[in-house]
Amino acid sequence: MIRCENLSKHYGRLQAVQGISFQVQPGEVLGFLGPNGAGKTTTMRMLAGFVTPSGGSASINGHDVVEDPLAAKAQLGYLPEGAPSYAEMTVRQFLNFIADLRGLTGARRRERLEAVIGRLQLGGVLQQSIETLSKGFRRRVALAQAILHDPPVLILDEPTDGLDPNQKHEVRTLIGTMARDKIIVISTHVLEEVDALCTRAIIIAGGRIVADDTPAALAARSPTHSLEEVFRSITT
Repeated sequence: MIRCENLSKHYGRLQAVQGISFQVQPGEVLGFLGPNGAGKTTTMRMLAGFVTPSGGSASINGHDVVEDPLAAKAQLGYLPEGAPSYAEMTVRQFLNFIADLRGLTGARRRERLEAVIGRLQLGGVLQQSIETLSKGFRRRVALAQAILHDPPVLILDEPTDGLDPNQKHEVRTLIGTMARDKIIVISTHVLEEVDALCTRAIIIAGGRIVADDTPAALAARSPTHSLEEVFRSITT
């Protein structure tokens, strides 16, 4: 599971994340919601080992992200905000580079490369440099690197950002398929994505958790059963 206990992050006097605690179990798709500056991305970066917590603890499948970072990172795939990559590499070079980092070899390597290239429809752009790709294709390449080693935990920051409606549907279908035996945490500002994908939603504001429930239960707090209405009322 993912476990966070009193997780905090401050930058000088700025309290970006203030003592949040939650757990995520296999089979759950957790939507992590909040307005800009709420602490969503900072929390996900701490879980992924990119930012060191100022206080509290976080673990991925029993591996503390600070005390045992390599083991924790081996358990997860991470799609960062903005989908950074090596722009001068071709898509094929980049995916092979990631396969090297993940220690994939032989038949397993070929199998996983073929799987992600097929699932994310990257066959037609394998020889293109990443800097020449559209935003949507760059997002697909970034998602491909996150799932290449078939990790048990996925942390996805805005996974459908920049995709057209058909591509969004394909990625949501892919995430739904993978959710059967994985832990998936999705940061998104698109509330329809929460309805479409998530079994649970945490709303964070001012660095604190202000709601944690199923999307349906959260929507039921509004007279019109509007998740958007509930989100606005909680975060403003």
